[in-house]
Amino acid sequence: MTSLKKGDKAPNFEAKDQLGNTIRLQDYLGKKLVLFFYPKANTPGCTAEACDLRDHYTVFLAKGYDIVGVSADAAKQQQSFTTKYELPFPLLADEDKEVIKAFGVWGPKKFMGKTFDGIHRTTFVIDENGFIEEIFTKVKTKEHATQILGK
Repeated sequence: MTSLKKGDKAPNFEAKDQLGNTIRLQDYLGKKLVLFFYPKANTPGCTAEACDLRDHYTVFLAKGYDIVGVSADAAKQQQSFTTKYELPFPLLADEDKEVIKAFGVWGPKKFMGKTFDGIHRTTFVIDENGFIEEIFTKVKTKEHATQILGK
């Protein structure tokens, strides 16, 4: 779906998280960033993915990674999701889809025979200098941390 490739400069972004804090790509320069896009907070696949990343969060930090999630949910929904599942990382409330579209993860999807526009579950690993190191388009929601960390 996305036209971005490994080695490309990651699109610069700025958006509010579930607490109203402004999150920018440049906030993460000097460390690796796992930027994961998910369709909707509090749905089974998205919950499995976020909780898998939560359960391995200390491993990510120890290896120099930070994590940020992104969906088009409102801040209130993101806050509810964060609280309910004790997620330790920020979730961007990208209601206007600026970040989602910048990364090219918005587009036609099929579900139960119907076609609609939505977020394609995709994860970008961005290096310390803001370049895309890896892109995961076939996310295993229950094993995503293992996909990223390679163990």
